[in-house]
Amino acid sequence: MRFFDRTCLSSLLGASLVAGSLAATPVLARQPEGPVDLTAQAQPAKPAPAKPAPTKPAPATPAPSAAAPSPLAVPSTSATPVVEEPDTLPVAHWTLADAQSLLATIRGIGAEGLFARDYEPANLAAAIKVGEGDALDQLASRLFVWLAEDLRDGRTPMTARVQWFAVDPDQDNHPNSQLLAQATETHDIKGVLAGLSPKHPDYALLKDMLSKTKDPKQIAMIRANMDRWRWLGQDLGLQYLIINVPEQELRLTVNNQIIRTYRAIVGKPGRTATPQLAEQVKNVVFNPTWTVPQSIVVGEGLGARLIGNPRQAAREGYVATKNADGTITVVQQPGENNALGRVKLDMPNEHAIYIHDTPSRQLFAQPQRALSHGCIRAERATELAMTMAILGADLPPETAVEYNLSGKYTKVPMTKPWAVYITYFTVARDVNGVMRSFADLYGRDPAVIASFAKPRELHTSQRKSNEAVIKLDNPL
Repeated sequence: MRFFDRTCLSSLLGASLVAGSLAATPVLARQPEGPVDLTAQAQPAKPAPAKPAPTKPAPATPAPSAAAPSPLAVPSTSATPVVEEPDTLPVAHWTLADAQSLLATIRGIGAEGLFARDYEPANLAAAIKVGEGDALDQLASRLFVWLAEDLRDGRTPMTARVQWFAVDPDQDNHPNSQLLAQATETHDIKGVLAGLSPKHPDYALLKDMLSKTKDPKQIAMIRANMDRWRWLGQDLGLQYLIINVPEQELRLTVNNQIIRTYRAIVGKPGRTATPQLAEQVKNVVFNPTWTVPQSIVVGEGLGARLIGNPRQAAREGYVATKNADGTITVVQQPGENNALGRVKLDMPNEHAIYIHDTPSRQLFAQPQRALSHGCIRAERATELAMTMAILGADLPPETAVEYNLSGKYTKVPMTKPWAVYITYFTVARDVNGVMRSFADLYGRDPAVIASFAKPRELHTSQRKSNEAVIKLDNPL
């Protein structure tokens, strides 16, 4: 906590509140001549060394068919998955004591929201009776890898993870062969498998809920949301932002402790739904500009109306430019009416999703805030952005206030990693710290729940959803 304690949170938030109260104050006399991009001052990060591809199990005799799906399960509408050819299955020598420990772990795996039937307990018990040898080594190694994969990466097949583009790094950090060797060499089968559980406090709360819940529908919901935590990295990092789309809330988190919560506006259901991502904030932008999408420039005639009347464009806060190919570019200048508001958190990704302010702040009072074209609008965004710049870029609070009040576009590069997780949990802690259910905003629960009623599928090399990437550059 040394890094976090070094900057007093109360002071920096106080500076943010001062900035908000001074929003109407005249612009400071000392201003940059034009847009300021401080990224050039940041040292480029060295590329991380390439990591070896994770070892995957080879096709094996399928597990016995699971029991008939529960009538409570909703049939999956996803297409039949294409199983890619896995790599060679790692095999280790198993003592009878280690194999019995694996069998006991499998039989008790229901506490983690998984099904013992997926890991062939009867076959393993029979192999243990026969004794040590190649047959036991092959079977126990395969079942250990299956269980490790599901605890580490999630049981839900990628085809049932709708719009899930958050790549889980755990299989790179803890490959199958390494886990198998560690478990059999230390003879700590249970401990190695237990060490794969997500570290976030909500996972432990869901696990506790599962042990106390009797209603089958609620059990299915809890199980699905426990698995969603496994789709993310086991350790989310020292500090991060996390947005739960169904809850429509954003949290600033340090060491898994929630520092501040902010109401969020998320994407409308359908084509404009907010995808699930794991990215990093690269820059904090004060007084951002907004390049108006062609759907408005052309479709609504904005470009044609402004291109011949620069004074009118300036009065409305735009700069219109005619390009060599005849197209018109319209850029909205910084200001209170800018579509992005006063600040933007830049997190480069192929979906063009980012976090920003809005001039329509009254919308945060609405209980249902699925109103955007995919991007996240944050309540008290200026406070959030200033906090991020102070903690993540070592920006002095008074400088953050100056940038905010300058009225000039200013991009501040982050010098410390700050992850952003856009998640989708329908059972989670609310802003009061109480575990509760949230409406399935985008209808993503049925496919996950249905997948648990089917036999386990072999894991493939697919790391994220293969759905088409939809870029929607209109934050309105």
